Amino acid sequence: MPSTSRRPDMQTESFTEHSSVRVEETTLTQLLQVSRIVLQQGVELLDNYITSNDQLVVHSQHLPGSTIGKHLRHSRDHFELLLECIKRPPPYVLSYDVRIRNTPMETDRDAARAALLDTIKQLEVVVPTADANAPITLQAVTPFLHEFQTSFGRELWFAGLHCVHHWSMVRVIAGELNIKLTDDFGFAPSTLVYQGRDEAPLGKAKF
Repeated sequence: MPSTSRRPDMQTESFTEHSSVRVEETTLTQLLQVSRIVLQQGVELLDNYITSNDQLVVHSQHLPGSTIGKHLRHSRDHFELLLECIKRPPPYVLSYDVRIRNTPMETDRDAARAALLDTIKQLEVVVPTADANAPITLQAVTPFLHEFQTSFGRELWFAGLHCVHHWSMVRVIAGELNIKLTDDFGFAPSTLVYQGRDEAPLGKAKF
């Protein structure tokens, strides 16, 4: 009777293929989780700390030209531009220099909340079926026009960390308005992990 066992090389190849799939799924799952957390922090800011539209438009004394509303909008922009890029047919070309200025979410709490929740919903639809290694050409003005090769996974990571960076500036403006935020708001995950802040959503080394 013929043996039904597979050749060792076939087993190794199959294991490698499945391992690669699992690694990619884990990477995207974790990146989606981080994206949800940072955007949800913006929603919670609006729900629990920003009590009026006026607070969205107060100009910072220490960060000239900055308002909480502008930081909310700009942080969301990076996710939106990446989503628009990956939804188009390849080749994928991305530029974060595009600005969607003067949107309602800069001045209206309800509009800001709805916009952030909509981005979370879009990410939940797009990310699970995306390819973390999908190649993207990133265009940047420095002021010279440069092009860099990157991937969807790398840019999703960047969008999340970029958001945290702007939350740190929101924290400064909130302090000027005598609004006390949670201790972990606006702190990078690497900092929270280093400090052993397991209670913080972004302070857990494993999700």
